[in-house]
Amino acid sequence: MTRLTHGDERGAALLSVLLLVAVMAVIAATALDRLTLATRIAGSASTVDQGRAFAFAAEEIALRRVADLVGRDRTRLTLAGGWLGREFVLPLPGGEGRARLTDASNCFNLNSLAAETAPGRLSQRVGAIRQFTELMTLLGIDRGQAMAIAGASADWIDSDSVEGPLGAEDSAYRTTSPAYLPANRKMADVSELRAVRGVTPKIYDRLRPWVCVLPFAEPVRLNVNTLAPEQAPLVAMLMPGEIGTADARAALAQRPAGGYGSSVRFWQTRALERFDPPDDVAEQAAVTSRWLALRTNVVLGDGFLTTHSLIDANGGAPVAGSAPPVIVRRSWGESD
Repeated sequence: MTRLTHGDERGAALLSVLLLVAVMAVIAATALDRLTLATRIAGSASTVDQGRAFAFAAEEIALRRVADLVGRDRTRLTLAGGWLGREFVLPLPGGEGRARLTDASNCFNLNSLAAETAPGRLSQRVGAIRQFTELMTLLGIDRGQAMAIAGASADWIDSDSVEGPLGAEDSAYRTTSPAYLPANRKMADVSELRAVRGVTPKIYDRLRPWVCVLPFAEPVRLNVNTLAPEQAPLVAMLMPGEIGTADARAALAQRPAGGYGSSVRFWQTRALERFDPPDDVAEQAAVTSRWLALRTNVVLGDGFLTTHSLIDANGGAPVAGSAPPVIVRRSWGESD
């Protein structure tokens, strides 16, 4: 048996110590890395919490602003005061907030493609399907594609599983990869439109600025006092095949400084006086807005937070001024 000399024992002990030091160094480095990561996560969480608190504060300011707008005239909402699309800067400790209020009524509400005929029961609204088809056509989408998309969108929302004209129900989606089924309920977000048969990324990008999803399955009600002339296709779609984009743009350009006092006055403008819209269509050109959208951007150091809030100016009441405005929907992050 080989015996270790005193020198060999010292060498072995030194090697053991060095190995132990190396192991401890690795453990210390790993622990430090985890501690650094935990610190960053905690800091990010704190920044997000603080950013959300500032976003909530911006919402409260916006609600007061909307209450003031409604209080001026409950029957009419105009551009007076330069509130629409204007960016308000909110100085914050260690950062900055920017809030922008826009009219959320001036779009095609996809949920208007169906009517709630009974609690939880949605049936297709033929007039809305025609209007959606017309809007897509005015935006340069092939009419055949537009008709198919409008029909499929209505089938996506209605409660039954029976395909409407040019529509798409379960069988149309079971063959896709991956397979899925239509929601058969109101859309919760405009991004759902991407799942509807026939909606390509290119078509979705074209439609995105013109469509929206509001909480109720009600007919579209535009505010002709806040519509910009470049949004004329929204007015032209109300009477498919009759009103031209040029006529609609002219009617918006002729708007009085104080806005139109009623829907009747709007339809009596020189550009539209030759048209005779049915009562239900005439009412779709409203002079006030129930839905407003708030976009808030909060910057704190290296942190950035975006909030999208939907405001009900009526506060859930049938008419404006009966209840204070409320936030009915909120989402975090950039919209698609």
